Order: sequence, then C-alpha cells, then structure tokens
Amino acid sequence: MEAARPISYSGQGFSLLGEKGRFVLPPDFRKAVRDSGNGERVLCLTKHTRWKCLIGFGLGRKAQFETELDREERIALERGIDFDRELRSSQLHGFAQVPFDESGRFVMPERYFKLGAIMDAIYLQGGGVQFTIWNPDELAAMGPGWEDAQEACLDLATKARNGKGGK
Repeated sequence: MEAARPISYSGQGFSLLGEKGRFVLPPDFRKAVRDSGNGERVLCLTKHTRWKCLIGFGLGRKAQFETELDREERIALERGIDFDRELRSSQLHGFAQVPFDESGRFVMPERYFKLGAIMDAIYLQGGGVQFTIWNPDELAAMGPGWEDAQEACLDLATKARNGKGGK
C-alpha cells in the first residue's frame, strides 16, 4: 500500500504493439503497479494534463488524491490564481483501470491511442508517484530538458526493433 510504503516509478521501458493489440509493461513498472494495488494487476491510465502523453500508476495512488488536491488548492490560493477543485478532482479520478497479465501484457483502451497520439510503440518514463507513456515521436518533439529520455527512447526502440528487448 502506498501510504505505508511509497511506490516510486523509476527507469525507462519500451514496448512495440504486439500481434494481439497488446503492449507490455516492463518488469520494474509491472511490480510497482502490482505493489501499489496490493497485488492487483491493474494499470491506471489517464491523459497528462499538459503534455501529449499518458500517465500510468497503480490503484494505491487513489489514496493520495485528496492530499494532492488540498496541496494544489493551497498553492493556487497562495499564488492568487483560480483553482477548480471539482475539475481537478474529475481529472484525477477519471482514469481507466486496465488489467494486465503476469507477463505485463495489456490492451490499451482505444481512446488513449488518440489522447496520447499512440501508434505502434510506447516509451515509458519513470516519474516518481506515476510514470509517463509516450509516442516516441511526441517525446522527440519535446524541448530542452528531455534529452536523456529522448536518447533512452531511441536506444530502447532500436533494441526492440532489432529483437533485443525493450527493457
């Protein structure tokens, strides 16, 4: 459970869309998602609010949402900017629950292909309490500060396309 032991997503991964329309979660991400959900193999997916990518996390992160909303509201008040708690709450709680098998294979809901500009491959980037899921071309278009992730993506993509794995 995340409240007792924080779950942290780190590292990178890459997956090509398989013959049966499935992607694969890398082992480290799969374990963290399972640990977060008390052993349940459920990947939570949603659209990132600023970037053209998706966010993934485990079920245990839901327990942090109210604290996150309180923090975001407090920061908005301190800065004198509007904060729509209902909208933000809807964004946080509007995720899809996607089951995955023991090998990490999952079928991405169709709407996320459009929302994340996903095609035939995904790059996964650890981000602490969650991880991002990118179309490699979208990641390549990101500006300064993304160079390490961009190079990792290129390296993992080359290995995956040459049959040497994407982990």
